[in-house]
Amino acid sequence: MRKLSLAIAMICAASVVAAEEITVAALGDSLTQGYGLRQSAGFVPQLADWLHAQGVTNVRLINAGVSGDTTAGGLARVDWTLTPDVDAMIVALGGNDLLRGIDPQVSRSNLEGILKAAQAADVDVLLIGLTAPRNYGPEYKQAFDAMYAELAEEYGALYLPSFFAGITGGTALRDTDPALVQPYMQFDGIHPNASGVRNIVAAVGPSVVELIALARK
Repeated sequence: MRKLSLAIAMICAASVVAAEEITVAALGDSLTQGYGLRQSAGFVPQLADWLHAQGVTNVRLINAGVSGDTTAGGLARVDWTLTPDVDAMIVALGGNDLLRGIDPQVSRSNLEGILKAAQAADVDVLLIGLTAPRNYGPEYKQAFDAMYAELAEEYGALYLPSFFAGITGGTALRDTDPALVQPYMQFDGIHPNASGVRNIVAAVGPSVVELIALARK
């Protein structure tokens, strides 16, 4: 009887742990912030809906996306993003670095600073990359594309190669056939529309589920 009571207690304790709320901050730029969309149609709200549909409960998502932010901007505000209640962080930065042609070594250093801050705060990270277009030249593209995977490996972060994979299949947005991506993009050709975000979330979601599972360990 005592053994049975102990087993029941252990099961109940495990249920409590599984049910604990996990807070995930999404540190990013306009793609994370939901530029040009109704609030409910942005990346973070649609991700929350997707998680709920998958039965992933007791998760609070914080939209830490700021339109126009570069990796430098993300580094500048990572410390106050990592409040004590944050258990995990999605890092999706680099698009504005690309638009400005910032040296990939500078972007890499900024991302490394963000990962170091997360490591110091004992916060699990999902690092989402981007693919540089071919017009920047092979050396720029190689350096930019490689930095995400290399940093993720060095700092033990989860890694997803491309934020736009759900739309482009992993090809750089500028290098993808416009006829294929146009239905999923806003008029500026840079930001996804609500349907595009839905596809992006479907591709990103499984990695976020993995991130949440890590944070619950």
